Amino acid sequence: MAKIAFQGELGAYSHEACLAARPDFEPLPCRTFEDVIAAVNAGDADLAMLPVENTTYGRVADIHRLLPESGLHIIDEAFVRVHISLLGVKGARVGDVKEAYSHLVLLPQCAGFLTKHGIRGRVSSDNARAAREVAEWGDPSNAALASALAGETYGLDILARNIEDNDTNTTRFLIMSPEPDHSRRSDAMITTFVFRVRNLPAALYKAMGGFATNGVNMIKLESYMVDGSFTATQFYSDITGHPDDPEVQRALEELDYFTSYLRILGTYPSDRPR
Repeated sequence: MAKIAFQGELGAYSHEACLAARPDFEPLPCRTFEDVIAAVNAGDADLAMLPVENTTYGRVADIHRLLPESGLHIIDEAFVRVHISLLGVKGARVGDVKEAYSHLVLLPQCAGFLTKHGIRGRVSSDNARAAREVAEWGDPSNAALASALAGETYGLDILARNIEDNDTNTTRFLIMSPEPDHSRRSDAMITTFVFRVRNLPAALYKAMGGFATNGVNMIKLESYMVDGSFTATQFYSDITGHPDDPEVQRALEELDYFTSYLRILGTYPSDRPR
């Protein structure tokens, strides 16, 4: 069976994304994002599932830095609605819980529920790991904040569902492959690329002008430092369209003139939730 690698333990939201987007693939848990990429490059997995951004938390740290040098190509995107459950040992009730464990990012997303019930949040390296450890401890005063899938995976009861403060909390994932796939066409294609502008006055302004004059919609533009330098700035962008579209081709040609580095990471159909 083909495998899809993800960061985290079984029951993580990335695992949930794998099951939803590639149900015919066997999920392969990895310790770090680097391990996910290495697993695909080594042939231990066929695809990688990597989170890039969350509507509440924002950009996932390190991902933009890893993608350009990963050797992988984006072939699809997937969205997971982040439903947070309070998970406890069999027979426990909400009133029994004194401490709830989860990833540092997840704890503030259900602060209202924790405060209301007098539960103290405790940091774990991974929400699915928190669920596994709560199951191992067997103490009704300890609970995990994680997905319902994590509860099912580790035999925990769902003491409360959908306790997140923001009811639109969603994570966007990229599905990556060793080989690019530019063959698919749909009415809503997305092209993702990274670039660095040349050291010229107004270079970024001029580089972006080609998208405006050619009517290409830029739906994301983010900057981040590279190589530990305050002067080396790289940009990550999503646009609508396919590189073979005449207007996109012209815009990218104009961009290339003002850049010292330009790399297309993938062209893929827009996922329905977008």
